[in-house]
Parts: sequence; structure tokens; C-alpha cells
Amino acid sequence: MPYLPARDFIGYGEQPPQAEWPGGAKLALNIVVNYEEGAEYSIGEGDGVSETILSDLAVSPAVPGLRNRNMESLYEYGSRVGVWRLISLFRDKGVIPTFYIVGRALELNPAAGKAIAALGSDIVCHGWRWIDYAPLSEEEERKHIAMTVDAVRKFTGIDPAGWYTGRPSLNTRRLVVEHGGFLFDCDDYNDDLPYLVEVGGKRHLVVPHSFDNNDSRFSRGSGLETGSQFFDYVSDGVDWLLKEGEKTPRMMTVSLHCRLAARPGRMIGLERFLDKIAANPDIWVCRRSDLARHWLSRFGG
Repeated sequence: MPYLPARDFIGYGEQPPQAEWPGGAKLALNIVVNYEEGAEYSIGEGDGVSETILSDLAVSPAVPGLRNRNMESLYEYGSRVGVWRLISLFRDKGVIPTFYIVGRALELNPAAGKAIAALGSDIVCHGWRWIDYAPLSEEEERKHIAMTVDAVRKFTGIDPAGWYTGRPSLNTRRLVVEHGGFLFDCDDYNDDLPYLVEVGGKRHLVVPHSFDNNDSRFSRGSGLETGSQFFDYVSDGVDWLLKEGEKTPRMMTVSLHCRLAARPGRMIGLERFLDKIAANPDIWVCRRSDLARHWLSRFGG
């Protein structure tokens, strides 16, 4: 049996393509906001177990059949407070992020969809649920892809540009291409540039996501605790990529979660970062769909 999806350890090697970002920018920077709250594992959604990851809860063992109200309420913070705080900051700073939207989460809070659309954001579908898709059947995952697209269109009026499951199955990319209508997917973490792959005889664009420049570090025991520490880390990443961009312009993804980055003690660091990137003419601060369209115009698809 072939080992699929195949792994690629070579990529662009020593000669990555010249991105030629608009305006001669040395770095294309996309900020992603993950909207997942309410779609995580929970007893109320019929999962038989509560969520265990990506919150400020230090330790959360899975206890089958029992609700975890601490975890539930920490996720609720993202939809009740966090998403509005982030939208307000982005609006004030004139920076337009991409939103990764989980269909069920949007269904539970339709007002968020209207506000996201009003901000001018593009949307990447983030699955129907914020769960691990590996155990699901191909038929069920195919159904979830369609449900997510329908929910995004219904509650935002926007056609989603791309796809990112986050916890994908081995079938995910093939099913996304089969569904059609997406410019790209983001279910890889293996490059600082987009790249094309062949899926089912079709050329398909991958715009890699990042667990590196990601506020999930606040929840992973990485030692990252404050907004200032987060600013220092992502700021250093920008500075290095700008230096490298003198010869090879790259892309950078900064990923945020409404229940993590939007805590008051972390917002100052995010605000400082937005001010830094907005003031630098060598940085193209872009939506993910804009980045993808630029790449496809340069290298085809």
C-alpha cells in the first residue's frame, strides 16, 4: 500500500522561489483569528467527553461522561468577550485579519459572523467541529465540510477562501479538493512559503499554518505567559524574516485564539505588535486569500 499522504523532506531546498510580494515587500504577514468556541469536545454536543486542550486550564484530564465546567466556561470567554475585544482592536488599528471559523461555533453565535464580515476579513473554514477528524469516516467528514461551508455562507454572507481542519484525517486534503471552491488549505506546518501539490490529478495550493507564532503557546507550558513575551517572540520572528527577505522574501502567520490572546494581560503585547507591523513599509500585512491569490498569479494552480 502507498504511504499517503506522502511526506516531502526536500521542499524548495536552497533555492526557494522569489515571491515578489506587492510593493516589493520583504515579508507577507497574515494574522489569523481562530473562532472555535462551543464547537470543542463537550458532553452537551454528544461527545461523551469534555475538551482537554487549548485553554488556560493547566491540567484537564478527560473523564468520560463528566462535564468540565471550568473548561466549558474558559471556552465561553472567547465568544462572550474575546472575539469582540479582538475585533475592536483590529478595527481601531486598521488591520484586517483572516478568521478560521468552525461551523458549529458560528451557529451558536451568529452575531460574531456579522461582525467578522463587517471587519472585511476573509474566512477559512476550520471544520464543523473543533475535534480530531482522524476517527471519523470519510462519509462523515465529507458531510462536515459541506456543513461548514453552508454555515459560513449563511451567517457571514462570505464564500470561504480556504480550509484548515487543525486536527485533520488522512483524507482531509483529498476531500477538500473534491468539494471544490477553495483556493487553498492550511493543514501543514512545513514551510515559510506556500507551495503546490497534486491531489487527485489537480494542482492544489497549500499555505502552511503555524504552531510557532501562535498564542496556543500560552496553553502548552512553553514558558510563554505574558503578552510582552509573546510580542518579543513574534517580533523577533518578523525581524529575522525581514533580514532574510533581503534575498528571499517569506511569509509569516501569527495565529490567535479568542479565549487566549484576548485576555486583558495579553492585549498590550498584541497591540504593540500591530503597531510595529503596520508602521513598516517592508511588510505586506495581508489576508490569507490575498496571499494565496498572489502566489497563484505568480506560479499557477
